[in-house]
Amino acid sequence: MGSRTLLSCKNRDSDGGVVGPDTTTAGQRHTALAVQQLYPNVRVEIGGAHPGRADGDQKDQRISGVDGKHMQIGEVAARTELSLRTIRHYEETGLVIPSARSQGGFRLYTETDVQRLMVIRRMKPLGFTLDQMRDLLDATDRLDADGGLDGEEREALLDRVRAYQRVAAEQVEKLRVQLSRAEDFEGTLRARLEQAVPPAATGRG
Repeated sequence: MGSRTLLSCKNRDSDGGVVGPDTTTAGQRHTALAVQQLYPNVRVEIGGAHPGRADGDQKDQRISGVDGKHMQIGEVAARTELSLRTIRHYEETGLVIPSARSQGGFRLYTETDVQRLMVIRRMKPLGFTLDQMRDLLDATDRLDADGGLDGEEREALLDRVRAYQRVAAEQVEKLRVQLSRAEDFEGTLRARLEQAVPPAATGRG
């Protein structure tokens, strides 16, 4: 199987053309080496910063446009214990969109994406709907961004999170009651079986 370009750190303008001289940093070279070791069949391209751009504007310097380590869907499924089908379903419903795509079209996820999936996984057993999951994620995303929120907006978002916390606490208490009843039932069956088993015969030659 031939190599393919999965990640690219080259400077590109808005049309995808390479711009600027090669001023590759040691960090970029280290990242490229690490990716190459993880994916031997992947060709990694690196390039330097465009001299006419401020650091904050160099979004095309980031691997596939996203900071941090990227994971393909198989690794995410292993981390979250969710099926590939479930992860794709959450993408289709807009709950968790992959932060990037490889040049070959593969989904690429970040640690933030994984944490969002974990929130969904924890909400599901408590009976929350997809709309409720989306609403909570929206509130927490806006709180984490905290860009331009005034005090009233921030408090309104916190109230939304508090409401979900209260519902979660109520559901957890119901689950505790159900678990206690289930344990009592299992214990009753175990005791009945122990009584039904005759004692082991002794004194036989």
